[in-house]
Amino acid sequence: MARPDGRQPDQLRPVTLTRGWSTHPEGSVLVEFGATRVLCTASVTEGVPRWRRGSGLGWVTAEYAMLPRATNTRSDRESVKGRVGGRTHEISRLIGRSLRAAIDLKALGENSIVLDCDVLQADGGTRTAAITGAYVALHDAVSWLAARKALTGTPEKVMHRSVAAISVGVVAGEPRLDLCYDEDVAAEVDMNVVCTGAGDFVEVQGTGEAGVFARDQLDALLDLAVVGCLDLAEAQRKALSLL
Repeated sequence: MARPDGRQPDQLRPVTLTRGWSTHPEGSVLVEFGATRVLCTASVTEGVPRWRRGSGLGWVTAEYAMLPRATNTRSDRESVKGRVGGRTHEISRLIGRSLRAAIDLKALGENSIVLDCDVLQADGGTRTAAITGAYVALHDAVSWLAARKALTGTPEKVMHRSVAAISVGVVAGEPRLDLCYDEDVAAEVDMNVVCTGAGDFVEVQGTGEAGVFARDQLDALLDLAVVGCLDLAEAQRKALSLL
């Protein structure tokens, strides 16, 4: 069965990383995976949370949110509802874990960086786009600290590896890379994979949405994801060379 947008099974959607999209944050990136668009900002604060003070270690955390009309119907703001949903918590924690894998917290020194990932438009893969864009925003925030001689280590030591993320799944019996929304809702197997720029795994989240899946399907999906993440790592390197 052909993909909705005519892509090959192993083909990413067009990926764009626009740095400096927002004026005020120390790092900001608008990341686009096809029609999915996420604004990632990195905000630097001197000092760390109370439980980390005196450790010599920095801290990186993340918050994820979706604008009310990011999808085809309006959803209420979670701030208005008075509570953050479980899905939002889970994605925020995933982004934070993923980005902490990219950074040496000792070399960062006792500084904190908060990554805010706001979905402007959703067409599948919002969390993977957020991780991919947040890495570039984090890199710019670290460079901002380096310019002010506020790091304990060198920028290269602080950002000692890159991370990116991509979705994969089985749709109509076929392993596919970077699912758009129409594919995501129809997937028999749905998976999100976070990889380093060297192709090592940071996190793998996979579910058999319509039953179970075999080991050979898992291997095929992981192979697809690694290739996709390596392509995204190259896109990150190109974006970081532009400013």
